[in-house]
Amino acid sequence: MTNSKNKKLALSILFDAIGFIPGIDLVWAPLSGYLMTKMYKGTTGKVAGVITFIEEAFPFFDIIPTFTIMWVYTYVFEKKKEPVYEV
Repeated sequence: MTNSKNKKLALSILFDAIGFIPGIDLVWAPLSGYLMTKMYKGTTGKVAGVITFIEEAFPFFDIIPTFTIMWVYTYVFEKKKEPVYEV
């Protein structure tokens, strides 16, 4: 694991924990969407930002750890495959 991956994982866990704090949804929802787009670039980051905003804006959806799920998606499931060479 590289330092960047570890840093993003730590931030993801922290941001998900902040999302559990009751009463900050109106401020946290747009901020979390923005932070998601800055942590993960491209279309995937934009889509995740919108999902994060919606998840944080609606009550009772706050328990979904979207930042951590995005980290797992990026670094576990979407891991770039090494090219296969024929001999």
